[in-house]
Amino acid sequence: MAALLAVNSAASLWGPYKDIWQTVVNAIWKRQPEAIHLLDQVLKKHKPDFISLYRNPPKNVQQHEKIQKASTEGVAIQGQQGTRLLPEQLIREAFILSDLFDIGELAAVELLLAGEHQQPHFPGLTRGLVAVLLYWDGKRCIANSLRALIQSRRGKTWTLELSTELVSMTTRFTDELMEQGLTQKILTLVSHINVNNEFEKLQRERGLGSEKHRKEVSDLIKECRQSLAESLFVWTCQSPLSKDDTLILISYLEKVTVEADGLLDCVNLSLLMALLYCFDVSFLEQSTEDREDLMHQLPLLIERQYIATIHTRLQDSQPWKLPGLQATVRLAWALALRGISQLSDVTALAEFTEADEAMAELAIADDVFLFLTESVVGSENFYQEEFYIRKIHNLVTDFLALMPMKVKQLRNRADEDARMIHMSMQMGNEPPISLRRDLEHLMLLISELYRKDPFNLELALEYWCPSEPLQSSTIMGSYLGVAHQRPPQRQVVLSKFVRQMGDLLPSTIYIPYLKMLRGLASGPQCAHYCFSLLKVNGSSHAENIQGTGGSPVSWEHFFRSLMLYHEHLRKDLPSADSVQYRPLPLRGITQKEQDGLISFLQLTTTIVKWSENARLALCEHPQWTPVIVILGLLQCSIPPILKAELLENLTAFGKSPEIAASLWQSLEYAQILQTVRAPGQRQATGIEVELNEVESRCEEYPLTRAFCQLISTLVESSFPSNLGAGLRPPGFDPYLQFLRDTVFLRFRTRAYRIAAEKWEVAEVVLEVFYKLLRDYEPQLEDFADQYVELQGEEIIAHKPPGFSLMYHLLNESPMLELSLSLLEEGVKQLDTYAPFPGKTHLEKAVQYCLALLNLTLQKENLFMDLLRESHLSLIVTPLEQLLQGINPRTKKADNVVNIARYLYHGNSNPELAFESAKILCCISCNSNIQIKLVGDFTHDQSISQKLMAGFVECLDNEDAEELINPEDDLESEKKQSRIHHETKIHILNLLITSLECSPPNLALYFLGYELKKPVSTTNLQDPGVLGCPRTCLHAILNILEKGTETRTGPTAVQESPHLAELCYQVIYQLCACSDTSGPTMRYLRTSQDFLFSQLQHLPFSIKEHEISALNQMSWLMKTASIELRVTSLNRQRSHTQRLLHLLLDDMPVKPYLADGEGGMEDESRSISAFLHIDTASKVRRKILSILDSIDFSQEIPEPLQLDFFDRAQIEQVIANCEHKNARGQVICNVKYLHRVLVAEVNALPGMAAIGQRPLLMEEINTILQYVVERNKLLQCLHAKRHALESWRQLVEIILTACPQDLIQAEDRQLIIRDLLQDVHDKILDDDAAQELMPVVAGAVFTLTAHLSQSVRTEQKRPLAVPVPGHSQYFLMLDGSFTSSPGSEGISVGFASIGDSSLHIILKKLLDFILKTGGGFQRVRTHLYGSLLYYLQIAQRPDEPDTLETAKKTMWERLTAPEDAFSKLQRENMAIIESYGAALMEVVCRDACDGHEIGRMLALALLDRIVSVDKQQQWLLYLSNSGYLKVLVDSLADDDFTLQSLLTPQPPLLKALYTYESKMAFLTRVAKIQQGALELLRSGVIVRLAQCQVYDMRPETHHQGMFGMRDPPVFIPAPVERYRQILLPALQLCQVILTSSMAQHLQAAGQVLQFLISHSDTIQAILRCQDVSAGSLQELAFLTGIISKAALPGVLGEFDIDINEGTQMELQGHIGRFQRQCLGLLSRFGGSDRLHQFKLQDDNAEGDRVSKRDEIELAMQQICANVMEYCQSLMLQCAPTFQHTICLFTPSLSESTNRDGPRQDTQAPVVPYWRLPGLGIIVYLLKQNANDFFSYYDSHRQNVNKLQNVEQLPPDEIKELCQSVMPAGVDKISTAQKYVLARRRLVKLINNRAKLLSLCSYIIETCLFILWRHLEYYLLHCTPTDSQDSLLASRTSFKSRRLQDSFSSEPNLDFRNGKNRVSQHDIDQLQIEATNSFGESLQKKLLDIEGLYSKVRSRYTFIQALVRRIRGLLRVSRT
Repeated sequence: MAALLAVNSAASLWGPYKDIWQTVVNAIWKRQPEAIHLLDQVLKKHKPDFISLYRNPPKNVQQHEKIQKASTEGVAIQGQQGTRLLPEQLIREAFILSDLFDIGELAAVELLLAGEHQQPHFPGLTRGLVAVLLYWDGKRCIANSLRALIQSRRGKTWTLELSTELVSMTTRFTDELMEQGLTQKILTLVSHINVNNEFEKLQRERGLGSEKHRKEVSDLIKECRQSLAESLFVWTCQSPLSKDDTLILISYLEKVTVEADGLLDCVNLSLLMALLYCFDVSFLEQSTEDREDLMHQLPLLIERQYIATIHTRLQDSQPWKLPGLQATVRLAWALALRGISQLSDVTALAEFTEADEAMAELAIADDVFLFLTESVVGSENFYQEEFYIRKIHNLVTDFLALMPMKVKQLRNRADEDARMIHMSMQMGNEPPISLRRDLEHLMLLISELYRKDPFNLELALEYWCPSEPLQSSTIMGSYLGVAHQRPPQRQVVLSKFVRQMGDLLPSTIYIPYLKMLRGLASGPQCAHYCFSLLKVNGSSHAENIQGTGGSPVSWEHFFRSLMLYHEHLRKDLPSADSVQYRPLPLRGITQKEQDGLISFLQLTTTIVKWSENARLALCEHPQWTPVIVILGLLQCSIPPILKAELLENLTAFGKSPEIAASLWQSLEYAQILQTVRAPGQRQATGIEVELNEVESRCEEYPLTRAFCQLISTLVESSFPSNLGAGLRPPGFDPYLQFLRDTVFLRFRTRAYRIAAEKWEVAEVVLEVFYKLLRDYEPQLEDFADQYVELQGEEIIAHKPPGFSLMYHLLNESPMLELSLSLLEEGVKQLDTYAPFPGKTHLEKAVQYCLALLNLTLQKENLFMDLLRESHLSLIVTPLEQLLQGINPRTKKADNVVNIARYLYHGNSNPELAFESAKILCCISCNSNIQIKLVGDFTHDQSISQKLMAGFVECLDNEDAEELINPEDDLESEKKQSRIHHETKIHILNLLITSLECSPPNLALYFLGYELKKPVSTTNLQDPGVLGCPRTCLHAILNILEKGTETRTGPTAVQESPHLAELCYQVIYQLCACSDTSGPTMRYLRTSQDFLFSQLQHLPFSIKEHEISALNQMSWLMKTASIELRVTSLNRQRSHTQRLLHLLLDDMPVKPYLADGEGGMEDESRSISAFLHIDTASKVRRKILSILDSIDFSQEIPEPLQLDFFDRAQIEQVIANCEHKNARGQVICNVKYLHRVLVAEVNALPGMAAIGQRPLLMEEINTILQYVVERNKLLQCLHAKRHALESWRQLVEIILTACPQDLIQAEDRQLIIRDLLQDVHDKILDDDAAQELMPVVAGAVFTLTAHLSQSVRTEQKRPLAVPVPGHSQYFLMLDGSFTSSPGSEGISVGFASIGDSSLHIILKKLLDFILKTGGGFQRVRTHLYGSLLYYLQIAQRPDEPDTLETAKKTMWERLTAPEDAFSKLQRENMAIIESYGAALMEVVCRDACDGHEIGRMLALALLDRIVSVDKQQQWLLYLSNSGYLKVLVDSLADDDFTLQSLLTPQPPLLKALYTYESKMAFLTRVAKIQQGALELLRSGVIVRLAQCQVYDMRPETHHQGMFGMRDPPVFIPAPVERYRQILLPALQLCQVILTSSMAQHLQAAGQVLQFLISHSDTIQAILRCQDVSAGSLQELAFLTGIISKAALPGVLGEFDIDINEGTQMELQGHIGRFQRQCLGLLSRFGGSDRLHQFKLQDDNAEGDRVSKRDEIELAMQQICANVMEYCQSLMLQCAPTFQHTICLFTPSLSESTNRDGPRQDTQAPVVPYWRLPGLGIIVYLLKQNANDFFSYYDSHRQNVNKLQNVEQLPPDEIKELCQSVMPAGVDKISTAQKYVLARRRLVKLINNRAKLLSLCSYIIETCLFILWRHLEYYLLHCTPTDSQDSLLASRTSFKSRRLQDSFSSEPNLDFRNGKNRVSQHDIDQLQIEATNSFGESLQKKLLDIEGLYSKVRSRYTFIQALVRRIRGLLRVSRT
């Protein structure tokens, strides 16, 4: 029992019924094959609900008690844990609801809970009111489902073409229902349910809310009754009811009454039709294959009892409440009996069938035809159902065909009556009262029945039997497939009836006969037959029948009469100057004649309207001239009603453009509207007077309406620009003025007898305005005054009417004001939800008003632009500003609000909502207006709520349907659904444009974001949560959500692709905009799981909407990219991981199954798995299948083949018509092009052009077709590019932003490999569109970068401690990782993906580069980048120099097996070489010219390839083909641009970067011996010597040196830029000097030349005024070059004929270099100065630890270079010990004090002319020995740290990281911190290793120099004791030596200089040397050798030197 007392949260009286209806719709109307199975289940489950139709669960004491206690004890809810407490209020409401509907208490609670849940869908209603709606909605769903099920049955009247399985199922199911007494139940319900009673009950319990709620409730109740009645109707259409059921139905109908207006209501109409279909035997006439089966099912034929019972019942004389209804049923029965008697085998039923005449007589006696006309055919629902019309048609035609005698009897009776009336008139008596008018009623019934034909059935064709075979096959009778086949008997009988009734027609039925003809002439073919009939009637052979005058029913008779009237009345025309104008007493036309005329006019109008042939034939008839006669009559004095008919007749004629043109002129000539005043005419005439004086007095306006209608038709058919020329200023203006000022502006103030007519007048006049404005295109000539000549004077011509309308609508004119006021009144009226007279006309008028505003908004920009250019003195204001104006009635600016309120009526008035949405979309582009609109929309709470609800309702609309190829003649339902769809599109466009404006904007308001607070603080909720209303965002998500749980994916994508695309775009914009991104993504992620559910259905591949599908995927992928990036940043790992798995996994995931889909699928899957073991093991990765869905090939339309137009010119015209559309694609405006081409054709002169016109128009069509194709192509390419861009973005985000550890390294590589291979395969296809190349190249670049990085990470990973979370921030930077000693022995395959995959990728890359050919340099730029990344894979990673590797012997190194890197490099090179010169040519060409970035990357690529090209093929090619020479020569061009870069504000730094790339490449070439030779040959250094930029060294600012620099900016300071220019040149020189062994002297000579040509700069650098990392680097390079180039013997390389002077100069330069170099030693080898700099630098650059390392390294490098220079000088100039050159004086004391005295002098000049003492060497030696140990310790510590990074304390890790990444260390993960720390440690280790090697080198050189000097001073030097002479000669000695050093043999003079050393100096030297070179120092030096030098294979060099120096000192002491 407890289970029974659980609450169903979906409400058992609503939820399940809603689902039933949805399933029925899917299966029967949407024809979804998978829904059939589901329907079967649903029907089995809910069969009781159908059987007990509408029975509610009864009240129950237990339930009552349970609910009573629910506020304390709670109730259980199905599918939820625990119980829920219900508030007291809800319990009270539940009891009220339970009493109200007499339902169980639990059911009432369920309804209320469901109401609470559904409340957001019904803003403004309480849960109780919603519950009422849900209750009736549940009932409606059941009734509709029942009707649909019965409609799908097998049967006799129609078939829905459903599958046999489904039809059998529904037929079986409904049969079972019928057996359970369905008919009785339906009829009981129909009679019990009554809107008024229900409303009374609801009213009592306050169960009715707003007007809208009342209307919705009453609509639901009405629909319930209607659907139930229709269920019975569709049943009887398909299969007859049983005898009992038929009797029940008859007894129901006996009690039926009509409505107040005499009509049957729709329910009773359905039931009457149901009964009539029960008696239907007409289907047996058609011989279909199942006729026999159907006959056996028909109780009429097989059950005698059935016939007997029904017959008796109907013969019963007891009258029904509606005798007419009884008569109808009796007539149907009589015809059924007659039909049966026609069948061959029914003799047994003769006793009944013979009673048919009597039965028919009874029916006719009860005025059956009158009842059918007034109560049945007149009913509003009659024309909405095709089978009602067919039924009554059959009834009438059966009567005429089956009972000809009865018809004859009727005619005889009519003739008799006519005679009696005639006689009594003759005798002056009243006609007798007892006359019957049955024939007249029959004719009127026929007239009414066929007058409307909403389904275009043209049933009236059965009445026309063509007398002569017609030529055109289209105008055949309904049964005439073949021209000469005999028409069926029935048709012959019917046509005979029509003809015979017109013979000898009595006057009483003249008008009914004309009306009948008018009904039968409705339709194109019928009108033609009727026209022929009237033509034949009047012809001569008919005269003998009718006597002389011909038939009165003929054209001849009619037009003759009209002419006679005209002649007669013309005489009575009042003269123009008669005192007043009033209709004279009519002598002309009696009332009876008037009625006859009107009937004939209406008949003519109908025929002329439908048949163009009739129109032209009548118009061109020479005697009749209808147009002229009618216009003549219009000028006569006849009643307005007749004039209106005449005007309507003209309107029908005006439908043909040929007639319309002349009709305009005739109209003007006849002055129907007076446009010309005759001079002296006091009194106005024409229609204006009729309106103001006649119609206004009568308060009826038929004439005005007819006139507007006429103008409306004429304006559409043909438009005369020169109307009225010669009599007045030509143009349409007088007509427009009349319509605007007299008709429109005054229409509200006039009195109306019939209220509805007010809106009719508004509608017709607004329609004219709409057509005029629609067809107006602003032209330049409209804006200049045109003059015309009139009666000899020049006057200004009228402007086109469109111009005038635009002007009035762009000003605060009465016209605009009235239009806006009309809109306000319209929305007020609609808000009442009550029917009122003229409602449809008001809606139409409002629609035209909105359309006028729309057209104005569309045309105003062009109009205002043209107006600005012209000289017209008109002022206009943009309409969007006028709409912001104050409304005079409400004193608020609420015009736009009023327009927007129409969206609230989107369901009932889709057209108005559509126009309204369009206007809002138009005015929303301006952000100022947006802010204002948001204020207006939110100002009033209730209006604001309504507007939101309106927008949401429009988006939620279920009926919308996207029609891909809209045809014009759509059914109204289809039209409606298309309009609903278009409205949605406009709303979404409005949201999209608004989102681009700054907040607050409309989109934020409609999507539910905060407007008062910052947008980002919004907290989005599901509708109803925390009072959050249902917003457009919910509606959009709802559209996209539908269908996501099924296999087919979101339904919107399939059914309305364009809508879906815009929805995805809105979502993307919300996620991409910084303000809305946070709240939106949170909401989508938590409440909706939006992205996952959408992405699992990618790719959307729908061939027919390829463009939309691509765009949908693009927006979705872009949104996914943002989501992945955001979740990664916020470390929401599970979200990121889930999406990544979805996109990247190649293992199948468990598919999602909706209810009822499970069973069969699972079984079949398991079977297939059993049979094919491995089918499902791998699936395609989603990211790849998305790529597959983008088709890279693109069909290009065939080029134009033209016969008349010139192709080049057409191409030009097409180009001129191009414009950018909303998406930013350039497409051609087809409409505009069409206009241009047609104008061109119209301008052709001569008759020939007229003859060729059809051909020309055809060609225009071809051109337009071509342009449409071309537009589609452009849009398609744009969409593909967009999709590809988004795909690339998604891939990049996955690889770059997502945490690395979410994808295993191996998977990562495999994924990248797959992506690379696929994307290459697609783009390398021959059909691939070139437009996609740039995007693909970009993707390839990213992918290769990641592949390279991933592989290289993997290389490092197994060797060191594994690094799990490789940083997501530093992917592109090459992180250096530790590698342990055994790093060469990497396993055989390279990386997880293996060598072969890598080779394939390389080949594809190279193919791609070659595919780009000569163009697409930018594409190649990406590819070069990719190739560089690829080649990086084979490059050895930076390894820390642990000083271990050197322990291997040379032999070990040579015989080591080839490692993976070298192997891959070798294979790569082989592949590259296989491409030969083609590839070389492309790369070299790009390196030499083109785009800067392209050049840089091409150079970088060459650099890389040349460095690994062991065969030197590329180098050969470069030098042989001259590219190398070109590069070298281009340095001269660079010189000029580089000079401009040294100004304080440089133009652009591009040139600097390309120069750096070029120099880097040349340096790379120079590293190869062959390359260096080639470079020397091509004169690279000579080129550098010629460059002037090196001489432009900027001065540095001393005061800005330390700590006072400007903050760093992107553009470096001039000094920095200069260094960037100079250093590469110095480096190149150094490399060339190093690698040119064979040509060393030649190289050194050239370099020396370079140094000398820039000597000022060189000396400035050597002076080294400031000490910074940069200047020290310069010095380090420069000293390196000088140490190799400024040497003796190099001068010999100069040309031989250098004269003495030049030689002196050169030697002077060299000498200066030498002195300055030696001077540097004292600066950087000394103590205090260096440390001071160090300290200062530490303070200045505290943030950059690495700067200090650089400075330290540079200083050591300088010292090492100077020492090398000293050594070289000594060795080269003194081959023997006796000839040693002494570079240092024998003073060691200097080592202590030399730095002291000139600490402050910045530029020490004096010391440079003195030789430094040996002390500096000793100091250097000691200093370096000490430094060595500290460096060595530091190195060892760092190596230990690197091996145990994970064990380091966090502070230390943080410190290490900060030196690599100054900011944001705290935000990264520990794993990433380790990576950074490792990178820093590797840098430190390598720095220390470098310092160690420099220390060791300096120590060795110092020892060597010290030894040589000591040896010379202590052994070979002859001392002199003259101290002062030494000082005096110091200068000469020095200079002499310098000169000498370059002469070929040493000069003896030199010795003299040295001999000046005194004995004291030597003694002193020995003492100090012994002291300085003590035991401790020697031990240190030997330790260093043991620790370091031995390992470096210089075995015992230090040891030997130490031994020698020790020996020297010992020897000299002895």
